[in-house]
Amino acid sequence: MIPALALLGIAVLGAVVFRDALTFETLARHRADLLAFRDAHYAACVLVFVAAYTLLVAFSLPGATVATLTGGFLFGLFPGVFFNLAGATTGAILLFLAVRAGFGASLARKIDAHGGKVARLRAALAANEWEVLFLMRVTPIVPFFAANLIPALLNIRADRFALTTAVGIIPGALVLTSIGAGLGEVFETGGAPDFGVFLEPYVVGPVVGLVALGVLPILIRSLRKKEL
Repeated sequence: MIPALALLGIAVLGAVVFRDALTFETLARHRADLLAFRDAHYAACVLVFVAAYTLLVAFSLPGATVATLTGGFLFGLFPGVFFNLAGATTGAILLFLAVRAGFGASLARKIDAHGGKVARLRAALAANEWEVLFLMRVTPIVPFFAANLIPALLNIRADRFALTTAVGIIPGALVLTSIGAGLGEVFETGGAPDFGVFLEPYVVGPVVGLVALGVLPILIRSLRKKEL
């Protein structure tokens, strides 16, 4: 349980220490220094950014949205989105593995032995793992850190978690990275990023389609009298 407890302790400490540091205002103040470092040491900037993003997600620190915006601001939509996806996915997998190693297997055995509603919920999740894991990522209903913890606590397979995470976060990463890529003009006018783009039809439409694809297999199994 040491890795999971260490992550928990650092997450609490980081939430206190970095609460006011990882913000849009901080990015605006230091944008010139960040651009200068990128222009002088591009490869090092990429490595530092991906490593910092990975640690931020692994320790559940605040500021993931700002980090994604920063990736777009520094590196553009492409290749910025790939760097954002690399950091977010790697950090999520590290957190998942640490929590599952500490709690997942033992907690799953206790749930199965105890029975009841939680055991039935875990059994239903096991029967629909791919779809549920994907839906947790592609919809904004479940917070990102919770979508890392819940599968770990239920002892979900690591390969399925990794693949659904890598694929499911692509739509959100594309939108946030594109917003970050346009922050130069926002900074010049002294404005703030417009997250209303998430409600635009060209964004909502594909996401709804992905959700439908994720739900459809579950509904088909339900209609075949399998337990949901």
